[in-house]
Amino acid sequence: MSRINFLYFAVFFASLSGLLSGFDTGVISGAMLYINQSFEMSPEISGLLVSSVSVGAVIGALINGRLVDKLGRKNILLLSAVIFILGSVFCAVSQNVTELILSRTLVGCAVGIVNFAGPLYLSEISIREKRGSIVSFYQIALTFGILLSYLINYFCAHIEYTWRAMLFMGAIPAIVLFLGMIAQSDTPRWYVLKGKFDSARKILRKINPKTNLDEEIEAIKHTLNQDEKIKLSKKIIMPFVIGIGIMFVQIATGINAIIYYAPTIFKMLNFSSNQDALFITIFIGLINFLMTFVAFALVDKLGRKPLLYIGLSGMLFSLLVLSSVFVLNCPCVKYLAVIFCAVYIVSFSMSLGPIGLLLISEVFPLRYRGSAMSVAIISNFLFNFIVTGLFPISLSRLGGCTTFLIFALICVFSIFFVRFIVPETKGLSLEELEEKWSE
Repeated sequence: MSRINFLYFAVFFASLSGLLSGFDTGVISGAMLYINQSFEMSPEISGLLVSSVSVGAVIGALINGRLVDKLGRKNILLLSAVIFILGSVFCAVSQNVTELILSRTLVGCAVGIVNFAGPLYLSEISIREKRGSIVSFYQIALTFGILLSYLINYFCAHIEYTWRAMLFMGAIPAIVLFLGMIAQSDTPRWYVLKGKFDSARKILRKINPKTNLDEEIEAIKHTLNQDEKIKLSKKIIMPFVIGIGIMFVQIATGINAIIYYAPTIFKMLNFSSNQDALFITIFIGLINFLMTFVAFALVDKLGRKPLLYIGLSGMLFSLLVLSSVFVLNCPCVKYLAVIFCAVYIVSFSMSLGPIGLLLISEVFPLRYRGSAMSVAIISNFLFNFIVTGLFPISLSRLGGCTTFLIFALICVFSIFFVRFIVPETKGLSLEELEEKWSE
């Protein structure tokens, strides 16, 4: 197999894990409109059902932190595919709310696993010059998964077993992920971690035939021989500050409030029917997907920090407008909300969306990378659980104006965080990044 074909298939199938994460995150927004017709649920139970994926994701990340280093990146992606299949089937056949919550929690376990195993695999299978673009494939697939879930929600709205069909559809790409990853290799850095140097050389040769294999192997081995020196030092503390911090910035600036509750927001602003709200949500999902390609094209040209500055500035302006929308009294309010939700999504999708996951796949030392990324992903889903759980309460008690103003203030904090804490990783190898913390 040629180098191009090897990378093409590895990137394609590993990126399907992102599609599944996006699909199973987004599908519940439309399914909930019809689940409420099948089961009687209090607002608290409804909230628990929506957030159960985040609970499962925390569990998945907790149990998988060391497994990804022990079993390998490839095998963990295979395991996640099996969990996605089982969870999707269990959701579709659930006979009561308890079964549905447990099934969605199982799906969440797989989401928690792939949100660091997927970017980690892509980061370690790529060459330094293209790493940002290749890891961005995960975010492209994730945003396409969200768009796909919105499309399926809309087209399933008029069929029998509506929400069951919506939730079952996640099993199909999961089967493709499983079959595709069987034929792939693990990453060269994991092979070195396990002392399988011949396998590492074989994969490195496929990735970049021009590389000096011995130098590459030695550079990776060098990072593994420093684990005793980096405990409680800048080399391990700063990556955690950056990793957890960028996860806070990614979630606390409001993205999942828009993704999960877009139909709710639009109905609050006088879109009359479920179908209208679902159709407008497709528009938001399409913008989210298309703008991720901008990050894909620019992340290795402009760098991580310039894109973050541009994205956060656009998000800040959009949130200020959305905050004012809730106190305006004019017929055009609902259209203004749609426009600036779209501007917000544009800004997020070209910056924090792909770059958040890219950074946590880059900054951690190899010896700790799997476990450390799991900590960052756990924090992501904890922040997600808090924000999505509090958002409807905040809308009810504080109002839309104050709620979106809080998100805007967090954007201001985030700009300062990027300026003073986040490093520029463009053009550096993973080993050079690790050495950077020793300076």
